[in-house]
Amino acid sequence: MKNESGEASVEEENQEQPKEAGKFIKIKKFTFIMGIFLVIFLTAGITTIALTFGDEKVESLAPDKHAEFEKLYTTYDKIKDNYYEEVDEEKLVDGAINGMIKSLDDPYSAYMDKKEASSFHESISSSFEGIGAEIQEQDGQIMVVSPIKGSPAEKAGVKPNDIILSVDGKSVEGLSSSEAVLKIRGEKGTKVDLSISRAGESEPIELTIKRDTIPIETVYAEMLDDGVAKIQVTSFSEHTVQELKTALEEMSKKDMKGLVLDLRGNPGGLLDQAIEMASLFIPNGEVVLQVEERSGKKQVYKSENDGELKIPVVVLIDDGSASASEIVAAAVSESADIPLIGVKSFGKGTVQTAEDFEDGSNFKYTAAKWLTPEGNWIHKKGIKPDITVKLPGYASLPYISPDKELKASDSSSEVKAAEEMLKEAGHDPGKVDGFFDEATTNAVTAFQREQKIKETGTIKDDTTVKLMQVIQEKILKNDTQVKKAVEVLKKEINK
Repeated sequence: MKNESGEASVEEENQEQPKEAGKFIKIKKFTFIMGIFLVIFLTAGITTIALTFGDEKVESLAPDKHAEFEKLYTTYDKIKDNYYEEVDEEKLVDGAINGMIKSLDDPYSAYMDKKEASSFHESISSSFEGIGAEIQEQDGQIMVVSPIKGSPAEKAGVKPNDIILSVDGKSVEGLSSSEAVLKIRGEKGTKVDLSISRAGESEPIELTIKRDTIPIETVYAEMLDDGVAKIQVTSFSEHTVQELKTALEEMSKKDMKGLVLDLRGNPGGLLDQAIEMASLFIPNGEVVLQVEERSGKKQVYKSENDGELKIPVVVLIDDGSASASEIVAAAVSESADIPLIGVKSFGKGTVQTAEDFEDGSNFKYTAAKWLTPEGNWIHKKGIKPDITVKLPGYASLPYISPDKELKASDSSSEVKAAEEMLKEAGHDPGKVDGFFDEATTNAVTAFQREQKIKETGTIKDDTTVKLMQVIQEKILKNDTQVKKAVEVLKKEINK
């Protein structure tokens, strides 16, 4: 079965092996016997080889089969035999496959060597080590789809649609997403330097992120006020649906009367998990999604749920909601009339599958596109919510590196971000213009005094960390999208 993140199994062909026919010719003259024997031997050998490898292999011996590969074979032979240095034959083959897939101009199709394939499989297992950000290649650049909740990437301020320019000072332009992942990932405790381009920022943002173990815990539940529960699903991994069912049971024991299903910042994952999750909210027999192949043939997936939730539900989406999370959002919207709240989603409407090679490498490719229950294709369009609600402006403030000191007379985009943070924290920095003047120094000193931090009048280390922490706490307390969701649910609960 195909899935969103590209995991799939390789089907093996079972072929019967023919029995060799006996030979009963006996002629007196030695030379004639040997001549006939040679003819029979060669004929039987060729026939046996052809039969043993099946019809497909017989066809491949035909002179016109895959004639278009003649240039490829010639190039390979010439390089292998005549290049001025010894070449790695395996590397040549990998490069040919990689080039073929890159020619598709599809950010979701990629060839992965053994190391990259191993990293790919880790991403859907129980945990891995790195910074915790879902990325994809787009137009030759590496773009962040979404950071994982609670990951070093999220804590460092990495945001959806950020463009990663370089890793440890080396450009990643032109790399595939799997190649970029290998450069970004690393052992727990090590650090990686990222240079990021972000819309609205005139200069690149420099981040130093400490890698950690990224657990693939994908469901987080909490009770809000008046019997409203909020369950956030951060990605679709192997056990996501079971985690959600457990969370729903826990919230039911706490007298859940309404549910906010939070799919914001969810970059997607396994297709089967998305289908099963959507089915929890959709009446039995209603359409979850359609998968359309190149031929136009469609496979329709329907809910097999006999006991959909009997409480009102709303779903939160944003520009970091992609792929499998969009499948769920579209399905519950069109087949269960569940309202969507937030901002327009990312817009990924294709399905990938992967094939593993015997040497441990693999390739994934886009095998189909998925359509909503009503037949809509949201690719590169996204899903518009029923109720559009944006987060406060300060929720988009850029990350400031604690290692960088901001002091009097400095002028930069980081200073401007710090001034905006100070203002939101209740300390007036004067004119928010990116210039660290006397008013900014006084605001910093007042903030440090309030937080019981050494009063230096400069922004670095603990001051930077605490300042961003205060803003994050304010965002959580004033989550306008969650507040709207609760408002909508309360009206339904009180009907």
